[in-house]
Amino acid sequence: MDGVQAFKERVTEIAKEFKKIPKSETIRLVSHLDCDGICACSIIINALNKDNRSYSILILPQLKDETVAKLAEEDYQTFVFTDLGSGNLPSLNRYLSNKKVFVLDHHRVQGLEADFIQHLNPRVFNLKENEISGSGVAYFFSKHLTSDYKSMSHIALIGAIGDIQENNGFSGLNCEILDDAISEKKIVVRTGLRLFGVNSRPIHKLLEYGSDLEIPGVTGSESGTIQFLHSIGINPKKGYAWKKLTDLSDSELQKLVAGIIMRRSDLNNSEDIFSNIYYLPDESLSVLKNAKEFSTLLNSCGRLDKASLGIGVCLGNPELKRRAVKSQSNYKREIVTAMHWFSKNKDSSDVIRGDGFIIMNAKYNVLPTIIGTTASILVKSGDFPDGFLILSLARNSDMTTKISLRIAGRTSNVDLKKILSDIVAISGGEAGGHQYAAGAVIDTAVEEDFILAAQNILKNLIRKK
Repeated sequence: MDGVQAFKERVTEIAKEFKKIPKSETIRLVSHLDCDGICACSIIINALNKDNRSYSILILPQLKDETVAKLAEEDYQTFVFTDLGSGNLPSLNRYLSNKKVFVLDHHRVQGLEADFIQHLNPRVFNLKENEISGSGVAYFFSKHLTSDYKSMSHIALIGAIGDIQENNGFSGLNCEILDDAISEKKIVVRTGLRLFGVNSRPIHKLLEYGSDLEIPGVTGSESGTIQFLHSIGINPKKGYAWKKLTDLSDSELQKLVAGIIMRRSDLNNSEDIFSNIYYLPDESLSVLKNAKEFSTLLNSCGRLDKASLGIGVCLGNPELKRRAVKSQSNYKREIVTAMHWFSKNKDSSDVIRGDGFIIMNAKYNVLPTIIGTTASILVKSGDFPDGFLILSLARNSDMTTKISLRIAGRTSNVDLKKILSDIVAISGGEAGGHQYAAGAVIDTAVEEDFILAAQNILKNLIRKK
């Protein structure tokens, strides 16, 4: 039996156990605050609603040992963990042994689950990391709770996009979900310029901030962008308003494509400027019509402690959609604050530069929930070569410090989760995440020990390359 079939059979087994729970019982639903976690939670909420079940939601930045201990004191008898839990099996075993526990996750498994835990994770069946996300796992589980599961197929893919599982196409079980989304007309796949913000940014900002599509003399320069548009015969303004890409005529689009290719002629893969665009035809708000922009909105909701707005967006609530879009401006302000902090402090003692890496300790100057986003923006800025590592720290209010590790480009032989786990093993703390995006939480008191251990491990890693 192959891994996919074994995974699906395990889904059926776990759903069968879940259906034994009386509908009079309230389910405690616990999920992660990022895009994938919000999507996974929303998919399960939709299924529970259709299955006439009651529930209580808890969204967390990370599932820590003490959090599980507190959950054990609650009156709920059944816990469903989505997009987290697999890395915390020892804690679940220790504290929730008198509960019914369901773990629907895709992160690396740590420990062995006890018999009372119904554990569903594609990694157990040797499926690859990019084949299905936490929301995808929730989607396959939801098939057994409601016949209306396909109405959330696009949400499962948005979660996968948020977890960087789309690379000009999907693979594995994500492809099955995409087939559902296309058949239900939830997603239309198009080909377009490899730019983020097509539906929300003016064209000059689209090109200026287009870190995924480097254009010499344009990327990173507002004046350079405007001059470029004029030089190829495109007026970036329409009356007093700035044009968006969708405002361009077919002939203007052809001019833009030709102009970009010409500007990139000295680069490798100069004509590699297109990618798949996942269009959401049911969405009325422009910022939600593109699945990648949708995923960014959900991530901003979680990072600003407004995950409930993100869930409302996934479930199609018009008022919560408007509120979520409005709140995104606050998220952008926080990102700007974080980037300004880095710019001002990149030569200070809070930013340690090594050969092939940077360690930046923002302390209380950057929100801990967006320190990872800040590192992601930096590694995509084009200022660092492929394989360059950025390790970032920011302090929580509870005397702990949030850690994020990101890498420029996609270096297949580097596993950020393992690197961060090795550092934490020396300094103390809890690590999680993926090959290309890892995070941890440590006690603020051991920051210096952590940074020292990180310097040593990163230096040795660079030497081995």
